Amino acid sequence: MSCSVIILNWNGEAMLRRFLPSVIAHTQSDGVEIVVADNGSTDGSLAYVRTLPEVRIITLEQNYGFAEGYNRAIAQVESEYVVLLNSDVEVTHGWLDTLLDYARTHADVAAIQPKVLSWHDKNRFEHAGAAGGMLDCLGYPYCRGRLLTHLEEDKGQYDTPVPIFWASGACMLIRRNVYIKEGGLDAEFFAHQEEIDLCWRLNSRGHKVMAVPQSVVFHVGGGTLEYESPRKTFLNFRNNLLMLYKNLPTAKWLLVMLIRMPLDYVAALQMLLNGKWLNFKAVCQARCAFWQLRTKYKNTKKDNLRKSRIAYPATICRRSIIFDYYLFGKRK
Repeated sequence: MSCSVIILNWNGEAMLRRFLPSVIAHTQSDGVEIVVADNGSTDGSLAYVRTLPEVRIITLEQNYGFAEGYNRAIAQVESEYVVLLNSDVEVTHGWLDTLLDYARTHADVAAIQPKVLSWHDKNRFEHAGAAGGMLDCLGYPYCRGRLLTHLEEDKGQYDTPVPIFWASGACMLIRRNVYIKEGGLDAEFFAHQEEIDLCWRLNSRGHKVMAVPQSVVFHVGGGTLEYESPRKTFLNFRNNLLMLYKNLPTAKWLLVMLIRMPLDYVAALQMLLNGKWLNFKAVCQARCAFWQLRTKYKNTKKDNLRKSRIAYPATICRRSIIFDYYLFGKRK
């Protein structure tokens, strides 16, 4: 088997019914299997998937979250390439062939993402990945085509394949041997920003991560947690701080944390003033949770820095998108 397209599912019967047929229709190729890895669903997901002979099922006994769910699923396939594909993604003709062709002709590339457009507005980029994930100097993720909450219209402005900092977990092709060798997704993250953390390791250890926009998919977004869910806010803030600690040299990490502390609390205060008490509380809890978990990651940090060939990847922007966005009105 050359490639396994793995859809991780947890109580997503409605999404599977809507989007899995497009995956089956556009992913019929020799050496490619479609896999639904079920994270202990209690709805009718498995009953539905069992009616589809084209799909292989991997059953996990509980909800391990996005990170550990994929780790366990990928351990059970033997393909050269795996694709992490969200259940709320509609694929298009040739989407996978384009990604595989690029990977096979570029041996130094470990991971690739397609162009990710919004399923709700198919001329506009989607939040999770857009035309390729990047990172600013303070550790805030953004994308070509998306700065904070501003989503650009797709006018072909990002149609050239380029190196990026992170590939979206909504749709990412990765070499299975590299995934396993570099440690996969961090199970502690559970969900959110775990793919950015993985791609940081890939970049720092000399692998390339690419956006190949000739492959196009449409993503609903917020399929499991709504955009402003307090749980999502907690995971994003906590995991972002964990990621910075794990991957930055200590001196640079201390400087970033010194700046990030007031910025995080300004963001929390803005949530409070907008009546989002639970989100405000989630930011405060996330920062406390980070400090509690930090000691657990001391050896991981040492290991990451020891294995790094590139101390500060070139795909990290040297500017702050927060200051550019709010002080200078930058939107693209």
